[in-house]
Amino acid sequence: MQAWPAPTIPVLPGQGPQLRLYDSADRQIRPVSPGPTATMYVCGVTPYDATHLGHAATYLTFDLVHRLWLDAGHHVHYVQNITDVDDPLFERAARDGLDWRELGDRETQLFREDMTALRVVPPRDYVAATEAIDEVVEMVEKLLASGAAYVVDDAEYPDVYYRADATVQFGYESGYDRETMLRLFGERGGDPDRAGKADELDALLWRAERPGEPSWPSPFGPGRPGWHVECSAIALTRIGTGLDIQGGGSDLIFPHHEFSAAHAESATGERRFARHYVHAGMIGWDGHKMSKSRGNLVLVSRLRADGVDPSAVRLGLFAGHYRSDRFWSDQVLAEAEARLARWRSAAALPAGPDATDVVARVRQYLADDLDTPKALAAVDGWVEDALTYGGHDAAAPRTVATAVDALLGIELG
Repeated sequence: MQAWPAPTIPVLPGQGPQLRLYDSADRQIRPVSPGPTATMYVCGVTPYDATHLGHAATYLTFDLVHRLWLDAGHHVHYVQNITDVDDPLFERAARDGLDWRELGDRETQLFREDMTALRVVPPRDYVAATEAIDEVVEMVEKLLASGAAYVVDDAEYPDVYYRADATVQFGYESGYDRETMLRLFGERGGDPDRAGKADELDALLWRAERPGEPSWPSPFGPGRPGWHVECSAIALTRIGTGLDIQGGGSDLIFPHHEFSAAHAESATGERRFARHYVHAGMIGWDGHKMSKSRGNLVLVSRLRADGVDPSAVRLGLFAGHYRSDRFWSDQVLAEAEARLARWRSAAALPAGPDATDVVARVRQYLADDLDTPKALAAVDGWVEDALTYGGHDAAAPRTVATAVDALLGIELG
């Protein structure tokens, strides 16, 4: 699958500091310590509707990680999937009278356009679930052979399930108790009431062919991948073990990330799928979390069509910390647009105050668990001084603009 064009990222003098991020499994901020090539897997969209600001906040979070790794001198191997075969896609396609492939292709292209406009650095590997069927089948075979998976005794639909107790460490990523797991499992795509399962928490690996649904051949019968195993298989075949970051929105912690990690750990024998599990908070609108099911969406494409500068969208989302659940509003957008205008005015000055300290502080704040509110405040301080008092450093405005571009992805020129 083709990703989107990469933005030009300027290179700053020197190198940024080591990145520290909150790890959802360890419940603390820890250093991220990649080798020369940093590796990251971030879960992609199910393309049955347009990109909303909740999606944007997640992908901008990991865009910051990507940019900070580049600034620290690392190469980055970033992989993202597209869940282009799943129930929500089929349901929306049937509702709209479209072929599910046509709907998926259309929304994937819109997602690419939104990511391009937001200047998100693309993944090296952008992989659709339908492109990874062979890898999924091979992984399910391994899990069946090891006893980590089983076929439900159902003559009509012999689905394959993963045993939630296949690894002794299951549950370490979320830290949830069984009652919470069962509740979230039922709310987020699981099927705790499926007859014939060994345990209510066991997760679908391979869905046997149903009438009217697409299917692919396998040694255990025609069907299609379950949701979680898709990401496990893609991450292992594109990156391998020792993943530095598995990332996504906080609503993926359980069951999706818990199970995708467990599948990979069962298949490889590794104790821990990723060194860091990193999750972005939810974005709300009109008093609720922004979601397709609720319909309270602020679409990136709609903002673009209304003439909103994508840099203002970035600034509006960066005004809150990436791990916090927060609300978007007209006021948030207005404040972001005003901030962007001030920053651009300062960047256009013939000279300004020395920029050495502000660049160092922006680097340090971002490296400290992506503290964008402090980073924006640091730039605000320099901008206020530049607009109020001027300065004698002719290179300073360009230095600040370059840093803001490289680290925050915001164009001031």
